[in-house]
Amino acid sequence: MTRVRFFAAAQEAAGTDAADYDVATLGALRAELTAAHPALAGILQRCAVLVDGARVGDDTPLTDAQTVDVLPPFAGG
Repeated sequence: MTRVRFFAAAQEAAGTDAADYDVATLGALRAELTAAHPALAGILQRCAVLVDGARVGDDTPLTDAQTVDVLPPFAGG
């Protein structure tokens, strides 16, 4: 089970700050998130998604992943 944490606009679109998912890859997680939270569809493609603190590709396995962070672009200085 992987803990997914949502921040800023992603948190608002998901309606929660965190949820647990059991999926094989980051790509499968993206599909699951979009299906579970349709409001994330437009935001997720612009988000940085970190798996245990690192940016990785959609084919990355999540079997040993502890945390996935969904971080929308931030504005400001």
